[in-house]
Amino acid sequence: MFSKSRINEPGPKTDDTSAKTPESAPARPSADFTPSASKPKPPASSLSADLTITGNLKTSGDIQVEGTVEGDIRAHLLTVGEGATIKGEVVADDVVVNGRIVGRVRGLKVRLTSTARVEGDIIHKTIAIESGAHFEGSVQRQDDPLSSGARPAIPATPAAAARPAAAPATNGVKTS
Repeated sequence: MFSKSRINEPGPKTDDTSAKTPESAPARPSADFTPSASKPKPPASSLSADLTITGNLKTSGDIQVEGTVEGDIRAHLLTVGEGATIKGEVVADDVVVNGRIVGRVRGLKVRLTSTARVEGDIIHKTIAIESGAHFEGSVQRQDDPLSSGARPAIPATPAAAARPAAAPATNGVKTS
């Protein structure tokens, strides 16, 4: 019923494609066909354990952090290694935390592994927190956590505005 095709066999090809190609479809060389949606994905940028960066990072690609970043990070996928520390806001489609983040985390998918330490608020669409992860802050679900105006919906109270500032704010971070 089925016969072996000569298309997949190695060796020189004959120019007998006119009998197999329908009349309505023009013959196109395969070298000219480059679909725009299938660009190869570049590998993740990697920041090694001995690297300390002071400043903001922004990419449409992926970042693997093993060192220290003091600044905000915006990426498609951010993976924070076990020995890594990020002090600043993180905004990414996917965030996987194995190390430490001090600051706000905003992501469509946020995952805190058992070795994660997060000190700050998490705004997410979906979240997973493994047993053993350390988290200090608030968690808020939003349909669009990546929008720049994403802030926790905490209404200001008149009593809070009337209170004198006796001590500097610590944003809920305990110092040991």
